[in-house]
Amino acid sequence: MRASEPSRTALGAAAYRAAHQNVDGGAIFFDPYARRILGEEASAEADLKARDPSTRSFRLFMAARSRYAEDCLALSVARDVRQAVILGAGLDTFALRNPHAGLKVFEVDHPATQSWKQTRLNETELTHAPPTFVPVDFEQEDLKECLVASGFKLETPSFFIWLGIVPYLKEASVFSLLRFVAGLPSASVVFDYSEPLENYSPERRARAAEMGSRTAAAGEPWLTHFDPKEISERLLSLGFVSLEDLGPTEMAKRFFGLPRDAPDRGAGPHVIWAGR
Repeated sequence: MRASEPSRTALGAAAYRAAHQNVDGGAIFFDPYARRILGEEASAEADLKARDPSTRSFRLFMAARSRYAEDCLALSVARDVRQAVILGAGLDTFALRNPHAGLKVFEVDHPATQSWKQTRLNETELTHAPPTFVPVDFEQEDLKECLVASGFKLETPSFFIWLGIVPYLKEASVFSLLRFVAGLPSASVVFDYSEPLENYSPERRARAAEMGSRTAAAGEPWLTHFDPKEISERLLSLGFVSLEDLGPTEMAKRFFGLPRDAPDRGAGPHVIWAGR
């Protein structure tokens, strides 16, 4: 992303969430603030793009990954988690919808994107439940230092939501953050990742490559991909003891009504939970 501008992929993710509320009735992930924080004009543009049937599957995945992350967070809160950290938050509205008494929400993002988010909150008067804002450049600054300086308690059970970020980071940065989370007591993380292009069937590979080309043209190229077996092994080696990885088929069965005995859909985007 450009240093002086908000992330274009963050804006795109917010647009998908907003369109899901209108086009799909928020059937998978209901967010009453998604359209308000995005704005009327941008929401209308998102609805227009959603008329293209080819955008439906990815829009639903975006909704499902948010639903899955917040479902996992709710389970963790029931096990005494008291801190939630949303990494690369963009226009995420969880802090405004937080139903968990006593849960402190930290939002970590690039300074330019976070400034844009704060402006949108003020413009729309969505200031009733602000998170603790933590501006961080993931490639240049130490997340632990920035969090602690903002009031994060290292010894308090915590939950990290990290959506739409991993593919855009260098692998070393990805594992630096995962190593930090794995070193915390009673910590867990949900993040999404993409499989390498060679894992895709030939007929779906071109579409995945095209999507990668679009993000690169916007100044945010995909830098990191993971094979499911590889990422599971590496997470366990870091010290995580529990994993759940939902690929395209598992996501469709859980959220989209795909029959339990449906055949595997092959490679695609994944969302994974890793806990201590």
